Amino acid sequence: MGMGGIYVIDVRSDTVTKPTEEMRKAAYEAEVGDDVYREDPTVNRLEEKAAEILGKEAALFVTSGVQGNQIAVLTHCRPGNEILLEENSHLFYYEGGAISAFAGVQPRTIRGNKGSLNAKDVEMAIRGDDIHFPETGLICIENTHNRAGGAIIPIENMKSVYEVARQCGVPVHLDGARLFNAVVATGIPASEYAKYTDTVQVCLSKGLGAPVGSVIAGSRDFIERARKWRKRLGGGLRQSGIIAAPALYALTNMVERLSEDHEKAKYLAAGISTIDGLSIENDVETNIIVVGTKGLGLTANQLLEKLKERDILAVSFGTYSIRFVTHYDVSMSDMDVVIQALKEIRNEIK
Repeated sequence: MGMGGIYVIDVRSDTVTKPTEEMRKAAYEAEVGDDVYREDPTVNRLEEKAAEILGKEAALFVTSGVQGNQIAVLTHCRPGNEILLEENSHLFYYEGGAISAFAGVQPRTIRGNKGSLNAKDVEMAIRGDDIHFPETGLICIENTHNRAGGAIIPIENMKSVYEVARQCGVPVHLDGARLFNAVVATGIPASEYAKYTDTVQVCLSKGLGAPVGSVIAGSRDFIERARKWRKRLGGGLRQSGIIAAPALYALTNMVERLSEDHEKAKYLAAGISTIDGLSIENDVETNIIVVGTKGLGLTANQLLEKLKERDILAVSFGTYSIRFVTHYDVSMSDMDVVIQALKEIRNEIK
């Protein structure tokens, strides 16, 4: 329900999901302790389970995906390093310049193909031993890739980048905020994707529907050092089993159902593609649809306003692009309502 009891269809992001009844119950019943002293049994269980699923030695519960990514950069790098990332990656585009503000590293962006980095381009971008150059401290991959429209980075691509990184002695971090969307769409286990990374961050509060939190995973030594960075950033929480319990429920019960979100997204994209003046700008592989508005003669913001009048919320993804994201709290019939609203808007302006 939206404000004033009006039913709002919110397809701005998969972060808007509300915790399920089971998650609320898990939070209420959570066994807790002081996590800074490592005495919260629920957090410990979550971290052990996440490490097991991701095939890593250890894991660390963090407050958000951004905090997880920043802790990874801070732990891997020294000030003055350079990190390599795809030019539209979340770490570069949407994290407030935090890598520079906190870790003192500079980004070097590489143009990808649907979010995938070419291993050859990565190899060329890794700095040689020259006093003029910053050392390459880290390579970052994002899977699925948000700005590429929820694109899945193929595992062969990750493997080829990882092999280059290994040869050059540079670690790889995976921003796997929506990694489980790739897992469900391809049937490849999370641990297989994570195999071609040194560290990985996964978000539990997007498609998995937990109210708060992400997890980073890697070697035991890395996670020990990361724990100190979490403390420095104010992420050392106390009885955090209250939020870890719904996150653990999400991780163990909400992964397979992501396929429903992908079906909703494909259904919505198919409906929109029949509307004259609108175009689908991405390959809809997971739960993100990017829609071009130029053919309607409307900017993204103008179309968003018209949708808002009909109690539908989405976000701008460029001057003439809108992003819709499907998730647990929208239904297939909601997709019909969105398609119908867009048809009505088209008819009004034609």
